[in-house]
Amino acid sequence: MKIIVVSFNTTLYLFPLGTPSVTLEGLLPLRVSFLLSATSVTLVVSALSLPIRQHFCLKKLRSDPGGGRPSCDHCDWQLFCNCSSSGYSRVPKVTDLALRLDLAFNNISEVTDDDLMGHKELRALSLQSNRLAVIHPAAFSSLLSLEELNLSNNQLTALHHSWFQKLEALQRLNLLNNPYSCLGSPPPFQELLRLRRLEFGGSALEELRNGDLSGVTQLEELTVHANNLRRYESGTLADIWPLGRVTLSLHGPFLTNKTFVSDMLVDVVYPETPIILHDLHLIGNHSIQHLRAAAGRRPRSVHFRNISVSDEAMVDFLEVSDGIPLTSISFHDVTLTGEGRWEQASKTDHRSVDEFTVRNVVILDVFKFVSFLNLQFLMQYPRKVSVINANLFVMPCRTSHLLKNIQYFDVSDNLLTDMTLSEMLCNGAGVLKDLRVLNISGNALKSVNTVSHLVVKLSKLTHLDISRNGYSEMPQSCSWPSTLHFLNISGAKLLTVTTCLPSSLQVLDLSHNNLKEFLLVLPSLRELNLSGNKLLRLPAGWLFPNLETLSIQSNTLSMFVPSDLNSYRRLQKLQAGRNKFVCSCTFVHFFQFGMRRGSNIVLTDPGKNYICDSPLHLQGMLVAEVQLSVIDCHHVMFVSVSCGVLLLSAILLCVLLWRTHAFWYLKMTWAWLKAKRSSRRRRRHRAADDSEPLISFDAFVSYSERDASWVENFLVPELEGPRDINQDSQSPRRSRPLNLCLHKRDFLPGHWIVDNIMSAMERSRQTIFVLSENFVHSDWCRYELDFSHFWIFEGNAGGELAILILLEPLSKDDIPKRFCKLRKLMSSTTYLEWPQEEDKVEEFWQRLHNALQSGEDD
Repeated sequence: MKIIVVSFNTTLYLFPLGTPSVTLEGLLPLRVSFLLSATSVTLVVSALSLPIRQHFCLKKLRSDPGGGRPSCDHCDWQLFCNCSSSGYSRVPKVTDLALRLDLAFNNISEVTDDDLMGHKELRALSLQSNRLAVIHPAAFSSLLSLEELNLSNNQLTALHHSWFQKLEALQRLNLLNNPYSCLGSPPPFQELLRLRRLEFGGSALEELRNGDLSGVTQLEELTVHANNLRRYESGTLADIWPLGRVTLSLHGPFLTNKTFVSDMLVDVVYPETPIILHDLHLIGNHSIQHLRAAAGRRPRSVHFRNISVSDEAMVDFLEVSDGIPLTSISFHDVTLTGEGRWEQASKTDHRSVDEFTVRNVVILDVFKFVSFLNLQFLMQYPRKVSVINANLFVMPCRTSHLLKNIQYFDVSDNLLTDMTLSEMLCNGAGVLKDLRVLNISGNALKSVNTVSHLVVKLSKLTHLDISRNGYSEMPQSCSWPSTLHFLNISGAKLLTVTTCLPSSLQVLDLSHNNLKEFLLVLPSLRELNLSGNKLLRLPAGWLFPNLETLSIQSNTLSMFVPSDLNSYRRLQKLQAGRNKFVCSCTFVHFFQFGMRRGSNIVLTDPGKNYICDSPLHLQGMLVAEVQLSVIDCHHVMFVSVSCGVLLLSAILLCVLLWRTHAFWYLKMTWAWLKAKRSSRRRRRHRAADDSEPLISFDAFVSYSERDASWVENFLVPELEGPRDINQDSQSPRRSRPLNLCLHKRDFLPGHWIVDNIMSAMERSRQTIFVLSENFVHSDWCRYELDFSHFWIFEGNAGGELAILILLEPLSKDDIPKRFCKLRKLMSSTTYLEWPQEEDKVEEFWQRLHNALQSGEDD
């Protein structure tokens, strides 16, 4: 269908081409994105009130390739154009109505003033990781709606305020890792009044001066990479307030002991502002001195990323932070160069520390690293402790006794075994009496029974994560804390589940195991995750009377029907995608109409996860888009009806063929073909013997057995007996007797009767048919009649087609219509009637002799 696009002010209208007398009044205003192609125009329609979008198919989107600029055709329904990693050397053309444009990881070196012209609707633009060195001052001037801009990892040697002059809606700006040494003058960000996230700096940044951040009044996140910073003017970052999370990379300044590091930290440290320090090498007491001034600002949260730290530096940090109300301390990607001898800071006060996290730890001299038994002054306070991926293989029970206030304990991704876990939990003595959450996932545990025994006395434990361990079986019964409500045993090797699981569970995660069925009653369960197993069907709903959320993705589920879901009393959310769905009519109809439109259960995973696996012609199609015909949906009924129709048609056809005597014609034709084949064989034999066709009879007589008396008493004596010439007759009769072929005496016994008929016709000059009612009802007489017709018609005989003798009055209309050849012969051939008067008999014989003589002369 061709469509006319009419633009009226800022609204586009659509109506079919050829519509008579169309006016703009009453037309539905549509938000339309028309996306130009090299060969066509594709319309992406989003209706204000009607689902017009369903009637249009989004195709690849291209701009006019003219002008030498490339085009990008990777835009989706949300108008997000992903043109990253495509090798572009220039900014490609995309639709002017794109909302998000990703040009990262290309080879773009320049952005001209018209590359982005017209993109007034663009919300996010990424030019990350290109070779961008030149940006025209007016390159971004048309991006009035831009909220996010990423220019990181390029070759920008200077920042120009004109780039951002028109970007009043910009909220996030990333300028990291470009080779500019300063932010430039005039200040580049002074027009960005709505900016909330700012990232700048890199290895080339050398100075930050007062006024560089003029216009930036408040930020939710500030990231500064200044590992090679040489100059910082105090107060440069102090004007930003309120200030959310701050991330600083200060590797070089910390090593060179520059005093401006303290100034910089003082400018950004506030009690409620989390501070993240990157890329530090803390060796010796002097490396921590920069933190003393910042400590006076009494921060609540300090985090270190990618650092190496010695024992002296750690002790110094504990002393510097003595008495500061730090609530959260974390070390990520940390290398410990010492032996863990931190007891020199035992007199410091860290009672405010509530959360302590260590992740990805490398201990250079692990065999000399001491126990933490001397760190009671530090370990007795935190309520939340995480030691993740630290190669922890044992924690003595005496150390566990130090964790007096711990409520959350995460020792995931370490080297704990059943034996060392027993040591850490003091053989199940319930030492960690206030523990509520325990995460021991990703270790080398083998026994579920051991874990249950070790935690059974943790009377406040509610959450337990023992996933990603090597469990292969589960005992029939286990003892668990009565307070346990959340259990995660995902990513193991379980084949079955037993009553070992506590009945008090409210959330259970058994995903990514090898379960083939689930037959366990859990009356309190509200959320169940069985994804990544080998289940063939949904578990019975009566097992979980209070279940509200079920995830069963990536199994071997073939379908689910209303009866499966009706057994769940309170189920509200279901995730069942990425299964081996059999797209039967029942399942497809239920999915498209029952689940999507009329069910209280919501499918929380996207529709693209529901793909047909069978039947073969639907494989790979989305279940939501499958269209099944009546034949597919009612196959049995269709086959039954089809068979009934075919049977009725066959019956009607048989009746029709019977009424038209087709069966008799087929039977006769088959007999004729067989007889003809035999005749040809005889002729070939005669041809091989160089013999002439043998004419043995003057006439072959075809008659009914019931008329045999007339043939034997009248016809044969008359034609075969010798006669004198009648001198008084005007047409003298021949005196030579004729030789007739009669089936009674001349057919060869033991031969097929049809072969005898054919042979008799071949050896006879003429064929005489003695017609009567008896003849009409004789099958073999009809055979002889039809064979004679075929024989003469093929040119194997001459003269009249046949000689017809009517023994009794018999008109053409008296002959049944199925005897078409006989009716034809009576219409085209003169026939003789056996006279009822005695004085006409002589005339009859004379005419018969004349007919036979005519055939002989021919």
